[in-house]
Amino acid sequence: MAGCYGKQAMDLRGKRIMVLGLARTGCEVVRFLHTRGAEIVASDGRGKAELLSELKSLEGIPVRYLLGGTDPRWVEGVDALVLSPGVPADNPMLVEAERKRIEVLSEIELAYPFMDCPLVAVTGTNGKSTTTTLIGEMLRLGGKKSFVGGNIGFPLIGFAGAPWEWGVVEISSFQLEWVERFRPRIAVLLNLSEDHLDRYPDFDSYAEVKERIFAAQEAGDLAVLNRGDPRVWSLKARMPGRVASFGWDEVDQGAFATASQLVWRGPEGEERLPLSRVKIRGVYNVENLMAAVVVGKSIGLGAEVIQAVMEEFPGLEHRHEFVREKDGVCYYNDSKGTNVGAVLKVLASFSCPVVLICGGVDKGGDYGVLKEEVKAKVKKLILFGAAREIIQRALGTQTETVVVESLQAAVGEAHGSAAPGDAVLLSPACSSFDLFQNYAERGKAFKALVRAL
Repeated sequence: MAGCYGKQAMDLRGKRIMVLGLARTGCEVVRFLHTRGAEIVASDGRGKAELLSELKSLEGIPVRYLLGGTDPRWVEGVDALVLSPGVPADNPMLVEAERKRIEVLSEIELAYPFMDCPLVAVTGTNGKSTTTTLIGEMLRLGGKKSFVGGNIGFPLIGFAGAPWEWGVVEISSFQLEWVERFRPRIAVLLNLSEDHLDRYPDFDSYAEVKERIFAAQEAGDLAVLNRGDPRVWSLKARMPGRVASFGWDEVDQGAFATASQLVWRGPEGEERLPLSRVKIRGVYNVENLMAAVVVGKSIGLGAEVIQAVMEEFPGLEHRHEFVREKDGVCYYNDSKGTNVGAVLKVLASFSCPVVLICGGVDKGGDYGVLKEEVKAKVKKLILFGAAREIIQRALGTQTETVVVESLQAAVGEAHGSAAPGDAVLLSPACSSFDLFQNYAERGKAFKALVRAL
């Protein structure tokens, strides 16, 4: 089968393929492999009792399950290993597969040759979900048969084989670790700041993985780069295809922003897109909008379509989400702010005093970069979760700081501390896995606590 760009898709019939990790992506890979006639082996470090819902969803599919461990002997006889996002590089089964020279694929690498449409792929430390969703909405309103998926919503492999005109996919660093053939027609790198340093040895290693989104691009493809991010913009000379950019400085070609509008300058002239009726706010959201505009115009969408999406888009849950106003205090849920760079960007959008709630599982970032913004904007810092003492050591001298034992206690402390005109902001700078299953569960808990005040 000839897939996207004429790439020859792997003939999976009769091949023994191991799926490593049985979360949502792994389960979808199992379903895909079944439709392609593969012999499936599935492994997960969790035991059967912890995987009841996943196993139930795969009933009727012949799968050999190897659960509750990471025995390197389990890869014996396997033709290829498909990794779910987040499987660490030191997983004994992965190490053994590499030693035996067994082909290792990420889910997007497996899916890509089976895609019959061009892809827009969006990565970066922050803003991926918002930008991906904006581009998807622009394509939808522009009449293009398209899907949105990847690291947001449904895994890419679930869209393989259908007659789409475009696909828009959010791509994480974890998904990019094993790509070689994955080739988006348009690849977007929004920004780079410290994140996942609990997985990568340093910032450079993390950034280099992100940059792999461009690795297979060719002369006819487009790279969309942020001119305002030095690390991102330094890539421009290395891109194999065309480059389009966005940023705050005025340029002859590309997108830039003024206080009242976005401006696109392309081969066919200039278009101005007012910001006065745009619902989403903040410097970082203007950057997300600019990136989406660059993609939309590069695909050929009209200004009226792009403007309509800009004005109608309400923003995403858990990202600078307004929850309620009580007693003159506004409460915001930014639970998806799981790294220091995200907190820095969201704080920059506030002009009022902020009571900031942070904490969770430390990801190895430098909280010190928040010092100036915390000193200038945060009237009180409330810390909870596993990283509370680490953050206190880094930021506790910049403003009044309180350490509490739970999110419930943090909301109660914030409610008692905020005055009319203040904002209470949950922007954790950490992952959620100490107290919650994910950032969404944390955000929903925060909103329930705030609504109960």
